[in-house]
Amino acid sequence: MIVRRHSLRLRRPLETSYGTVTERELLVVALTDEDGVTGYGEAAPLQAYDGISLARVERALERYRPVVEGAVGMNGAEIVDACRRVEDLPEAFAAIDLALWDRAGRRTGHPVASLLTDTPAREVPVNATLSALDRTGAAEQARIAVEQGFGCLKVKVGVGDDAGRVAAVRAVAGPHVALRIDANGAWDEATAERVLGQMARYDIELAEQPVATIDSLARLRRRVPVKVAADECIRSVEDAARLRQLDAADAVILKVQPLGGMGNALRVAEAAGVAAIVSSMMETSVGIAVALHLAAALPELPYACGLETAALLEADVVHQRLVAHQGFMKVRRVVPDRDLLSALAVEDAPAPYEVGS
Repeated sequence: MIVRRHSLRLRRPLETSYGTVTERELLVVALTDEDGVTGYGEAAPLQAYDGISLARVERALERYRPVVEGAVGMNGAEIVDACRRVEDLPEAFAAIDLALWDRAGRRTGHPVASLLTDTPAREVPVNATLSALDRTGAAEQARIAVEQGFGCLKVKVGVGDDAGRVAAVRAVAGPHVALRIDANGAWDEATAERVLGQMARYDIELAEQPVATIDSLARLRRRVPVKVAADECIRSVEDAARLRQLDAADAVILKVQPLGGMGNALRVAEAAGVAAIVSSMMETSVGIAVALHLAAALPELPYACGLETAALLEADVVHQRLVAHQGFMKVRRVVPDRDLLSALAVEDAPAPYEVGS
């Protein structure tokens, strides 16, 4: 097992309700089997968002090393479960899970999505994320995204002139482009009810995590004219089951990293019983690739997925990064490039950096 830390700057700062993101530090994990087949995964915690530091994930991965390197005769699920027993940190064992799935796909010669379903999608609809904080900038980003063929635009809210930016985006996008907002749980119920009531005039497709908890979401959903999605409040199958019990949301966001991998994400989708939207944690194309295969394996995708985030980064660890064309992302494999891995490496990182076969 080889673990490498990388640092990638965003093209422009992304303002969110949990802070400003200017840079992503990530861990790329490579697992090579006895036949020389290598699979790649990624750990992408974001401490301001999920409270998990990269150093903590690195320590957990080192604790997993004896399990992973001694896993003779164990299948992928058994390896991930064994890692969880060593330390139950989803952001860490997700990287192992993703690398195992990627390796399984390379070993069989089939896309990962086809290991999950007999009828995987060949491409996945994705939304464009608009990061500008001012009306003029948001409108210009919306214009460019529409020209590029995106059928869904997402605006981060809870960070300033929300109504003004949303109005400007809708005016530019026109009536046929879906418009989504994401508050990352920033509002209390009263604020969410007021703001969503006001924004309904802009034909909001979906409000992602307007309030923080499942119970709050359930109450709010019955009082607003906008559909709502659960994201940060869903981190386990038990959370998803409660969401379903309370009929608290119209959709659930699946982020492979905090959910602990592909298998857990699929179980969460099933338990939630509502439409699923696969989204990223601003990973490199390595992490996005596996999330893309997860989306392609879902039985239906009524909403665009939040996977067009490699384009937010100045650089990537692959030469052909995963980006959308005409609002869709083709499902394919990616392989990290050795030179890019070295160029983007964090020099003083404690993890080993020799590149394996």
